Amino acid sequence: MRVAAPWPDDPVYIDTLAASVREQLGRLDFAPDMIVASFHGIPRAYLDKGDPYPCFCWKTGRLLREALGLPQERFMVTFQSRFGPDEWVKPYTIDTMQELPGRGVRKVAILAPGFTADCLETLEELDVENRAAFLRAGGEHFAYIPCLNDSEAGMRVIETVVRRELMGWA
Repeated sequence: MRVAAPWPDDPVYIDTLAASVREQLGRLDFAPDMIVASFHGIPRAYLDKGDPYPCFCWKTGRLLREALGLPQERFMVTFQSRFGPDEWVKPYTIDTMQELPGRGVRKVAILAPGFTADCLETLEELDVENRAAFLRAGGEHFAYIPCLNDSEAGMRVIETVVRRELMGWA
């Protein structure tokens, strides 16, 4: 058995995410004031003990923002799906959605680049719960950008990772 190493900065992954975001933004009838990349969160204590996962998320976010040619003030990384009493890595996506309209951000597009395919968590939590929180707080336009899913480009990312991991084995 072999486990694929994380690929937060794989050029094929970043380029594919950027192309997907550009395509989805092109379908909107508004230009977002802010693009939010929401990743699954983890307890802050994990990061404090050395878990690199949040750093991977921040790196993917930075590289995606750069690939899209966006200034820092129009792109942010947040973390979703916290539960329990412990502090989790921040900023929290749901809190961010409630705060953005108060900062003058009225139009948002959100994506979940840490997921290769949409699931209950991305669809319900981001596209339903976070949409509702943003609009209740005074936001005007909200768009959920789907995961790569089974698109040809998304499969190319998976193929790239699998082929890399098979090097020397097959």
